[in-house]
Amino acid sequence: MGGRAPRCGLCRRVRLGHHIRELAARIVADFAERADTTREAAWIAELDGERVGSVFCTAADADTAQLRLLLVEPSARGSGVGTRLVDECLRFARRSGYKRITLWTNDVLLAARRIYERAGFQCDRREPHHSFGCDLVGEYWSRDL
Repeated sequence: MGGRAPRCGLCRRVRLGHHIRELAARIVADFAERADTTREAAWIAELDGERVGSVFCTAADADTAQLRLLLVEPSARGSGVGTRLVDECLRFARRSGYKRITLWTNDVLLAARRIYERAGFQCDRREPHHSFGCDLVGEYWSRDL
C-alpha cells in the first residue's frame, strides 16, 4: 500500500506535492492499522505488469462505505482502469452489507468526476475550501447500493 500513498491526481493537477502526499499517507496508514478485511478493501490495478491505479473502500459508518483515493496513472487513462476500480469498489461495498457509499473529491478532477457520474453517484453538495495551499471546491458525492 505504501507505494500508492505518494501518488495522487490532485497532487499532479494542482502541483501540491507534500500536502496531498501527507493526507494520502495518513489515509493509507489508517486503513492498514484498522485491517478490517471484512468491511474494508483496497485494489491496485496493473496493466502490462505495471501498477497503474488504485482505490480504497473504507467504512464511513455501519451502513455507509467511503470510496477513497481513486488514482489512475496518466499512462492508463482512457483504458477503463478507473471505471473498473470504481465498479469493484461498489461490488465490494454491496457484498459487505453497506447500504450507501460516499466520496469526497475536488471539482478540478474532471475525469474522476465523470467516472463517478457514470457509476451512479450524484453530487450532494459543494463547498469552497482552502487546502493544500490553494482555493478549491470540494464535492461530496453519494449513491445508494
